[in-house]
Amino acid sequence: MAICYAEAAWEGSLREGKGDLRLGSGAFEGQFSYLSRFEEGAGTNPEELIGAAHAACFNMSVSSALGRSGFTPTRIETKAAVTFEKVDGKNTISQIHLQTRAEVPGIERQAFLDIAETAKQNCPVSRALAGVNITLEAELVESLPG
Repeated sequence: MAICYAEAAWEGSLREGKGDLRLGSGAFEGQFSYLSRFEEGAGTNPEELIGAAHAACFNMSVSSALGRSGFTPTRIETKAAVTFEKVDGKNTISQIHLQTRAEVPGIERQAFLDIAETAKQNCPVSRALAGVNITLEAELVESLPG
């Protein structure tokens, strides 16, 4: 069983305050604020971090499934668009749209699409976000810049 850590601190009121966060591994430290979450301010926000985690988890799940099927991807690139909006008067992550492109030598298009769809449904982050509408647009390409 793996346990991963992250921490965040907040100072001040919601609108004028600011926060700092860091991953337990030390791989990332950043700041967040009301402006970075709800407007166009500098820094990150929880939804952006969830998007990054989801894209990374999805890529690893696709790679794992490809390996079990006898394929080794050259490269997988995924963007996650996280929709953060009011639903029933409450701020809500309502949708995540994954857009992936992959270079996988020797695989047929439909086999890749099936693997990508299964990964979308079963990667650990997708399962953790089961209450969110998750959509996928997957593309198999000849080559990706690396």
